[in-house]
Amino acid sequence: MLSRKRQRLSPEIAGETDFFDSLPDDLVMSILGKLSSSASCPSDFINVLITCKRLNGLGLHSLVLSKASQKTFAIKAKNWSDSAHRFLKVCADAGNVEACYTLGMIRFYCLHNRGSGASLMAKAAISSHAPALYSLAVMQFNGSGGSKNDKDLRAGVALCARAAFLGHIDALRELGHCLQDGYGVRQNIAEGRRFLVQANARELAAVLSKPNSGVNTRAWLTWNPHAPPTTGMGVVLDALC
Repeated sequence: MLSRKRQRLSPEIAGETDFFDSLPDDLVMSILGKLSSSASCPSDFINVLITCKRLNGLGLHSLVLSKASQKTFAIKAKNWSDSAHRFLKVCADAGNVEACYTLGMIRFYCLHNRGSGASLMAKAAISSHAPALYSLAVMQFNGSGGSKNDKDLRAGVALCARAAFLGHIDALRELGHCLQDGYGVRQNIAEGRRFLVQANARELAAVLSKPNSGVNTRAWLTWNPHAPPTTGMGVVLDALC
């Protein structure tokens, strides 16, 4: 349990209480956690960290960084630096699933540190992170980081099925192609085509559900783009056995 900071005097205004310093650490960290989870860009969070020593220390606590949204560390390639790498690693070490996935992708594909990158993506996948599961599936299909003999099509299909169940559209489409072509799984053309149609419908629904799409879909579109495709997954599992 975090201790309550002692009340002390502000050096700028002698004789007056600094009410910020009288706030307990757990309350400040709760506020910082809300900020990190809702930040729209890295500067929203970083600017707070550089305000004072106390905010910097509490802002880098694992309880705060574990809640940080993907936009908090969405650093453009032209702004990439060692400090950006360190910040992303601190977030990943704090258990932030998005940070694990992002840093894993960067290390695997950009920094060519395939072992560390795959390990970080696997850490995110264990927490049911759909993009990480799909990325690992693609790696299994392609034998990324190894030779053609390192491909594991059945593992790729299994990872794709898990990502599709969690609502990942590209994984659902890839799974449809695998079933339709008998790639890494027993061929089932009807189910494969059904998954492909379902993926296209979900993609359309996701586009039309955006506020700036300019289309009123309430009268005719009732598809939930985030609902997991529970039907048909039994077919995939049976085909893998």
